[in-house]
Amino acid sequence: MKVNVVCYPKCTTCQKAVKWLEDKNIEINYRDIKLQNPTEKELREWIKKSGLPIKRFFNTSGLVYRELELTKKLPMMSDDEQIKLLATDGMLVKRPILISNDKVLVGFREKEWLEL
Repeated sequence: MKVNVVCYPKCTTCQKAVKWLEDKNIEINYRDIKLQNPTEKELREWIKKSGLPIKRFFNTSGLVYRELELTKKLPMMSDDEQIKLLATDGMLVKRPILISNDKVLVGFREKEWLEL
């Protein structure tokens, strides 16, 4: 099995997720989210495949999220506006993101990843 993993190298959760995949001998295509922001098109596809609300794709504990005061602003933004905002800065996006052919998982929850 080969999966795509979108991570930030300095993120300890991302490091843990990549190690977990390697320990399971799962081949990965690694993408640094800071160097290669997800596009609007990718985000729309990932959101659809994940079945999650857009707000689950925001890195709510991140510095950029807090600086922009998005806790206050997101509820007043349309879905399109939120996706466009996510596409502007990879650090706004929750990670790691695991992308397989038919499923997208956001954040590292070992049980979910094992089921995939």
